[in-house]
Amino acid sequence: MTPAPDDLIRFPYDTAPGPGSVIEVAPGVLWARLPLPMTLDHVNLYALEDGDGWTLIDTGINTRACRAAMEALLAGPLAGKPVRRVILTHHHPDHIGLAGWFAEQGAEIWATRTAWLFGRMLTLDQQPQMTAQAETFFRRSGMPEEMLAERKAERPFNFADVVHPIPVGFTRIKQGDLLRIGARDWRVEIGHGHAPEQATLWSEDGLILSADQILPGISPNLGVYATEPEADPVGEWMESCERLRGLVSGTELVLPGHKLPFTGVAARLDQLIDNHVQGIARLRAFLAEPRRATDCFTLLFRRKIDKGSYGLALVEAVAHMNHLHALGETTRTLGPDGAWRWQMRS
Repeated sequence: MTPAPDDLIRFPYDTAPGPGSVIEVAPGVLWARLPLPMTLDHVNLYALEDGDGWTLIDTGINTRACRAAMEALLAGPLAGKPVRRVILTHHHPDHIGLAGWFAEQGAEIWATRTAWLFGRMLTLDQQPQMTAQAETFFRRSGMPEEMLAERKAERPFNFADVVHPIPVGFTRIKQGDLLRIGARDWRVEIGHGHAPEQATLWSEDGLILSADQILPGISPNLGVYATEPEADPVGEWMESCERLRGLVSGTELVLPGHKLPFTGVAARLDQLIDNHVQGIARLRAFLAEPRRATDCFTLLFRRKIDKGSYGLALVEAVAHMNHLHALGETTRTLGPDGAWRWQMRS
């Protein structure tokens, strides 16, 4: 596949809305931005007029700064109407962190079954220290022993640290559902890879709420974790993107979970798919010799991986190794250090 040129992708807005403010990107569709305490320092929120209330698409994370930004929105551009419904696109903390907070105020929570199950399970599953399964996963992935020892001495990340308790009940959405929100019907199209059963919403008048399935400028992280160490998110994500590519007419305005709204979704999907096709091709050549997943960082990401980005790089490198293994193209053996060595079949 020839990569699509960047000039086919256009950004109608030069800047994002500031704190406590919104931009109306279409009649009855407001775009806001909430802060995140990480390198990717924001998440987009979309408020859809829905009769006498609002339907929100995702919620941000449960931190003091994010709650303050949300309260500024509720007291400002969203004032006068209650939030009656929150639709969660997927289970990651920056998208579901305040869902339970809204539920306590009377909002209905709508989500795919997998998003709700993962969100609720991970919020309840609090771990004071690294589990044995996580230790095994990191060692088999090739994490250096000194880094592994450092992480074992720290309290691991827990969803409950940044996600308000998820309510017991929810309303399920699934592939092909039509959701009536205000004056529009939105069709649910499910994607996989970045998160299982991630919901994207496609309106009848050419809007796509793409969550993290389709992002401009960055590729969604495709990670394997200790919860499912044999998963193939790369294969699932590429299949999803190929399927969504077939739905595109060419004129849609994409409202992503991060970065700026854009047009040219077909070109962007082509770029995203090609990025992984090329990465897998480089990996096939590199695996002529046995390699650990962590040996492949420079080859896959073409930049230096520092301590702050190490975790995301590791889980994505494992994902690419798992993809070739799922295709039956590689063998793997445990080395003396407990790490898998992957190699192309002869």
